[in-house]
Amino acid sequence: MLISALITDFLEYLELERNASQRTIVNYDHYLKRFVDFTQDIDPGKIDYDLIRRYRLHLSRYSDPKTGVHLKKITQNYFLIAIRAFLKYLAKRDISSLSPEKVELSEADARPLKVLDNESLERLLQTPIPNDISGLRDKTLLELLFSTGLRVSELASLNRETINIERREFSVIGKGNKIRVVFISDEAALWLERYLQNRRDQFKPLFIRFQGRIDPSEDGEKMRLTSRSIERIVEKYVKKAGLSIKATPHTLRHGFATDLLMNGADIRSVQEMLGHSNISTTQIYTHVTNKHLKDVHQAFHSKNKVT
Repeated sequence: MLISALITDFLEYLELERNASQRTIVNYDHYLKRFVDFTQDIDPGKIDYDLIRRYRLHLSRYSDPKTGVHLKKITQNYFLIAIRAFLKYLAKRDISSLSPEKVELSEADARPLKVLDNESLERLLQTPIPNDISGLRDKTLLELLFSTGLRVSELASLNRETINIERREFSVIGKGNKIRVVFISDEAALWLERYLQNRRDQFKPLFIRFQGRIDPSEDGEKMRLTSRSIERIVEKYVKKAGLSIKATPHTLRHGFATDLLMNGADIRSVQEMLGHSNISTTQIYTHVTNKHLKDVHQAFHSKNKVT
C-alpha cells in the first residue's frame, strides 16, 4: 500500500478517532501532500532516516516560486510534525516504517513575544466608546479577551447560555476538543452584564454583528462574529489607541498569561487556564515575568548602585 492511500486513512482516523478539527485535518493534508510529492508516493517501508534527512534539506532550500521567500524554521517543523504523527499512526496499525522518534525537528528561530505594557493595555481597553450596543460589544469583547486568555476561535464560539456571570466562570472546548473552566474578572463581568442587558434580540451567539442583513432564523447563528471579524475589531482599536505594537487577540492572551505570572501565579495553573497540553508552551512567558531575576539584577549589578 502506497503512502498516499495510507495518508487518506490517517486523515479519516484524525476525524473519527481523534476528533480533530477540520482546520487541523486540512493542515495535515497540505503538509503530507508535499511529502508524497517529494517521495513520489513510495511504500511506507522505504521511509528511512536518509530520506527524512533529504526531505529536511528540501524544506530548508525551498522557496516560493512567486515571491522567492524561504520557509521559516517553524513552518518547516510543521511539515515534520505532520510526518511524525503519520508515522505514529502507521506504528499503531503495525505497518512497518521509520520510527517517528527518528524524525528530528529543526531548532526554531526565536520570536520576540508581543506583550503590551500596562499603560498600552489600559489605553486599548479604554478606547471603545460604550455609548451604543456596538461600542458595548467591543468594550466587552476586549475585556473578556484579557480577562480569560481565550483563543480568538474560542471567543467566537461562545453562546450567551454558556456564561455564568453570577459565578464568574464558564466552560469552553479548546484545542483537541479538551474542556476547561474559564474564569471572568469582576471588571469583565460588569461589562458583560451591561452588554447582555442592552441586547434586544434572543440570538444564541454571545458576540454578534450589528450591521448587514438580519438572520431570520431563531438561533441567529449567521449573526455570530467570526474569528476574522473579532481580529478586525481588535485591529481597529489598536489603531485608534495609537499603539506601537501590532496587537491581535493573541496579544491579549499573552497579556493574560504574563499578568497572572507577574502577580505570583504558578506556571502549572497558568498552563491549565490557557489550555496548553505541554508546559513548555507556557514557559515562553517566564522570560518576561521572572521578577526574582529582575530583583537579583537590580540588587547586584554594579551599574545599579550609581547614586
